Amino acid sequence: MNIASEVAKRLLQIKAIKLSPQKPFTWASGILSPIYCDNRLVLSHPDVRDFVKQCLVEKSKDFGGFNAVAGVATAGIAHGMLLADALGLPYAYVRSKPKEHGRQNLIEGELPDKANVLVIEDLISTGGSSLQAVQAVREAGHKVVGVLAIFSYNFEKAITAFENAGCPLETLSNYDVLLREALGIKYINLNDVDMLTTWRKKTGS
Repeated sequence: MNIASEVAKRLLQIKAIKLSPQKPFTWASGILSPIYCDNRLVLSHPDVRDFVKQCLVEKSKDFGGFNAVAGVATAGIAHGMLLADALGLPYAYVRSKPKEHGRQNLIEGELPDKANVLVIEDLISTGGSSLQAVQAVREAGHKVVGVLAIFSYNFEKAITAFENAGCPLETLSNYDVLLREALGIKYINLNDVDMLTTWRKKTGS
């Protein structure tokens, strides 16, 4: 089974990923984008949710030994929990900033002392939030074996950022595979593929 292709197909089926080359979406950053990805929708479809969970389990084997899982808030929290539960491992999640009251935690939950941690994210765009979580886990005294995400836009800037951080990155699927699958079901045409490819190169460089 080609995990990348199968995951892309299911994300398209449930409209977790939408492509709109002619009427772009506006991201929170202000970027006009022909693609919108909301992997939270995976959680609402039990069959897709179970499939993604099994794919996370399979892909996590690429990272060798780890004894804990950490999700990136907020979208990576549930997917990280699915993996940790399937593997029977300790789990925590990493906030984008420390809690403003109480214990002011940045990492919620408990990880084993000097744990080998696999960080789970739902989506990789520039990689900033994921690497911020990686840094928080490292500063807490743990080793990060890598980041595993459901989908990546394959931005060059993200690839470079992970390399510079010395952090391995793997994803279940990615932008290139998605375009191929979307073209195959005639969701988009060849002209759209050219436009979408140009957008990715320009935005992600």
